Amino acid sequence: MNEFYEKFRNRTYFDHHPEAIADHLDQFYESNEITVFHEMVSPDIHLDVYFINSKRHAFNILLTSGMSLLEMTVPESVEEPELYKFAELMILLPKSIEFGKTFPGKNENDWILEMIKDTARFPHHYDTWLSIGHTLQSTADMETYSTETDFVGLVVLPSVTFDEEFTEIKAGENLINIYSLFPLYKNELEFKIANNYNALLDRLIEKDAQEILDNSRENLLA
Repeated sequence: MNEFYEKFRNRTYFDHHPEAIADHLDQFYESNEITVFHEMVSPDIHLDVYFINSKRHAFNILLTSGMSLLEMTVPESVEEPELYKFAELMILLPKSIEFGKTFPGKNENDWILEMIKDTARFPHHYDTWLSIGHTLQSTADMETYSTETDFVGLVVLPSVTFDEEFTEIKAGENLINIYSLFPLYKNELEFKIANNYNALLDRLIEKDAQEILDNSRENLLA
């Protein structure tokens, strides 16, 4: 445990990034449209989640703020790696999905918050990176995120709802990318692992899959 805390204590933190994210959102939304799920105890990075409820959208938004406090470990083989070092994650939600006043709590939708926060922490815990086309599973045995869902993993996608004006944040000399998360059923995740991202993308297009979370959507391989 001491090694775990020491690992994060000695990292270089980009403390101006959360402010850049807040300023960025202020360009698009009024303050009364934004709620913040503040993290009370942070074992590593301080990771808050914005909940954006705007009448201009037929959906709500969850957006992390804190993943970009640390740079990700982008492989040297990646062209222009500085463009991929920082990211935050987003999920679009139906208006019907609500959360409790505290997290974690007993709300049936808490698994969504847990999923997005665990995903945001993943690259920093394992000295790796996340970008478009990457997939993650909830557990090593591909168990569901919760008894409230059949999803066992997710794929990182570019948003098809928002353009670069929203999904790219300039924080001084750094670029923070906003990626969209799309939860997957077990056979979909296995299909992507076996056949690569482009094959899964073809299925998404064929099924006209929507970026907005649908906890009971049709299986892409049906």
